[in-house]
Parts: sequence; structure tokens; C-alpha cells
Amino acid sequence: MPAITLVAAGPTTTGGKLTLMFIGIVVFAAVFVGILLIAALFKGRLGEKIQAAAFVGPTIVLLVVGLIYPAILTVRRAFYGGQFIDTSIGYAPYVGMRNFQKLFTTPGLGEVFRNTALWVILVPTIATGLGLLYAVLIDRARGEAFAKSLIFLPMAISMVGATLIWKFVYAFNGDPGGTQIGVLNAILTGVGLNPFDFLNAVPWNTLFLIVIMIWIQAGFAMTVLSAAIKAIPDEIVEAAKLDGVGGFKMFRYVTLPSIRSAVILVTTTIAIATLKAFDIVQANDGGTGGDSVLANEFYRRTFVTQQPGLGAVLAILIFLLVLPIIIFNVRQMRKDA
Repeated sequence: MPAITLVAAGPTTTGGKLTLMFIGIVVFAAVFVGILLIAALFKGRLGEKIQAAAFVGPTIVLLVVGLIYPAILTVRRAFYGGQFIDTSIGYAPYVGMRNFQKLFTTPGLGEVFRNTALWVILVPTIATGLGLLYAVLIDRARGEAFAKSLIFLPMAISMVGATLIWKFVYAFNGDPGGTQIGVLNAILTGVGLNPFDFLNAVPWNTLFLIVIMIWIQAGFAMTVLSAAIKAIPDEIVEAAKLDGVGGFKMFRYVTLPSIRSAVILVTTTIAIATLKAFDIVQANDGGTGGDSVLANEFYRRTFVTQQPGLGAVLAILIFLLVLPIIIFNVRQMRKDA
């Protein structure tokens, strides 16, 4: 009877999982407090090192377990073929660089690279430009807070939710006599033009999905750049006005140089987010309509077509593309420090 009770309350049940989680939290807290108490017994540099280890140690452990170890497994998986569960051979065969060669030989991947390039070029550039323009126009204007909330509102919506909203905007009815429920096609037919299938017209559908990402990220760009503009010392602005600088020259010679680091930060942050864009494409059609990007293709090749080796290569490629952006961002931050 006790054995049956133990199985019922095991980790396979909700109660068992909650119990294990609670025990894990208690053990972690006990170890953390214990290290701090031991550190209190030591003075000088040794005590400081023990306290630093108590604070930094758990973070390092979580990074190793949740980031570094999976990254190593991903790199290793890139050199193996087969599926996740290959009952015919029982294990994944070593294929060397074959998965990397598939980047250039697999049909459809060229289209994925083209789409990803369009996303990375257009989204950061246009989103940052629109955010900067909006921040400059509404700076110190009447109703500034309300105007900011309007463009920032999409940031509160998930990418899946935003995609569903825009699918109603782009909705297309192929029946010539049918009612167009899509906002854009209703406008087109209202002025006497033919409706357009926005989400299935390759390669234009990629551009229409990019609009969704820009709509979301422009609010982030506006918020950060607006804060940077307000941080410009009033003395600099007043001195420029006394010298007769105004309008576009004020923006070019005073505002833009003063917020240069913020513009770089926003652009690189949006670029990184764009390289990892997955939700929008997946919520639209899963990338089956010629609009797939690297992150979505990584998911599709790994879990849908059961090609985890090629999926691992795509994950490595995304990392290699993000890495230079991060390095550039860190260098710029050090220059401005």
C-alpha cells in the first residue's frame, strides 16, 4: 500500500511535480544561505570571494545548463544525420560536413536566405527610422503621452496576436462577387480595383509580413529614442538656437549626433530580434507559402521534416549571424562609456 501511494504522488503527477519543485527551491535557498553564512565567518578578500561566488555561482550554473550545454549538443548534432528516433538503425549516423553542404543544395533554402536578408535589411532600418521620426515630431508636443501610447501599443501584443490581427487586414476572398472582409481588399474593391491576395503572392507576401514586424518594433524604437532625445542637455539646444540653427539642421547637427549610441542600440537590437523572427511566419502559414525565414526553417527542418542535423546547422548559422551584431554593439557601448 505505501508503494502505491508513492507512485501516485510521484513526479508524473501534478502534485508530485509541484513537490519536487518546492524541494528544489528549498534546497537551493538552503545552499545559498549556507554559503553566505560561511562567508560571514571569513574576513577580507576571502570572504568577499565566497560571497561573490554565492551570488554569481547560480547564474553561471544556469547559463551552463540552459545555454552552453545545449549549444554544445547542437554543434555536435550538426555532424550527425538520421532522425530523432531512428528505429531502423537505433542511432544517428555520423555524416561529417554533409549537413553543412545541404545549406547550398537543399531546394528552398535559397529562398529562405533571400527572405531573411530582406527582413534583416528592411525591419531595423524602417522601424528605427519611423520610431526616430515619430519621436522627433512629438517631442514636447501637446498630447505627447497619448501619441506615444498609440505607437507603443503594438509592443503589448504578442507576435502571434499581431499576425492574426493583420491576417484580417490582408484577408482575401477569391470569389469575384463575394464580400471582402479584409480591410485592404475592402478598400481596393471600394475604389473599383481588383482584390489582391496579399499573403499568397510570392515574393510580395514576405514584404507584407515584414510590415507586421515593423508595426511591432517601431514602438520600441520610438520609446528608446524619445528618452535619448529628452536626455540631450538644454544648454546644447539653446546654444544651437542662439547660433541660428533650427529645423532640419538642428536634427542633423545636434539631435542625431547626440543620440547616435541610442540609434545604434535600437538598430542592432531590432536586427537581432528580426534574425530570430519565428512567430509571425509560423502563425501565418508555417513558411509553406514561400515566406519562410531562418528561424522558422530551423523549426520546420528539425521537428516537421525530421532533419535535426540540418536544423542544427541552421541554428548555428543564426548564431553566427547574430554574433557580429552583438560584438559591434558591445564595442559601441564601450566607446560611449
